[in-house]
Amino acid sequence: MSAKPIVKAFYDDRTSSVQYVASDPETKRCAIIDPVLDFDEKSGATATRHADNILAYIEEEGLEVEWILDTHPHADHFSSARYLKERTGAPTAIGEKVVEVQKLWKGIYNWPDFPADGSQWDKLFAEGETFKVGNIEAKVLFSPGHTLASITYVIGDAAFVHDTLFMPDSGTARADFPGGSASRLWDSIQEILSLPDETRIFTGHDYQPGGREPKWESTVAEQKRENKHMAKCQTREEFIKVREERDQTLPMPKLILHALQVNMNGGRLPEPEANGKRYLKFPLDALEGAAWD
Repeated sequence: MSAKPIVKAFYDDRTSSVQYVASDPETKRCAIIDPVLDFDEKSGATATRHADNILAYIEEEGLEVEWILDTHPHADHFSSARYLKERTGAPTAIGEKVVEVQKLWKGIYNWPDFPADGSQWDKLFAEGETFKVGNIEAKVLFSPGHTLASITYVIGDAAFVHDTLFMPDSGTARADFPGGSASRLWDSIQEILSLPDETRIFTGHDYQPGGREPKWESTVAEQKRENKHMAKCQTREEFIKVREERDQTLPMPKLILHALQVNMNGGRLPEPEANGKRYLKFPLDALEGAAWD
């Protein structure tokens, strides 16, 4: 039985996001993780280019999609989970704490009839729950801090850590979104770094510090030794100070108010109105952190 999935990454340079297909080489079954729906905020256009690239790879490799997995409701891109479910028939899944995010943002969007119960996904994973990708054992780690709902998928020797850890030269994810917490992020990272040193770490974003080429794979050992935040912060208090000082300098992601209403709805775009067009609802003065300069 293989415990080492084949991991194929797809980098979206518009949002610096990394999407993954993790497959069992024995059974040819796979999971799609954090897929992106293309969105151009200037024109309002949507497209499925990245999702279709994933589908083309799956077809070329003769894979069968067993899961479509979200690690959390993303704030910087739209999820194509719903589109991929329609194309493949595979079930969608996310962590059960997504209901907390839904309740929070339901209020921000003044969306009283929104069902904040997680029913937009086929499966809500509990902390520690196990499942399989083909014959490869997989488990769920609850990893809050970046968001209330963030989880890590450990599939064989591969951990998909979403926006908790970046590549070592980028450090760790911000924790200042509504519901975020630098203290909880510290705890989540400690759990991830307690995995075996050889565990492969696949991160959800890469912002190419210094203009280098995009990277997304490291190991637990490399993160413990080289992560620019974790290697120098030996205590929770040190980390909270570094993380919160850094977060105070960051503007909100440019798509956060666009993306959350789609992503907390399982990747569903708003329903067409009477004229056949879809409309995003955009609350004004809802978040702090305006970048005036």
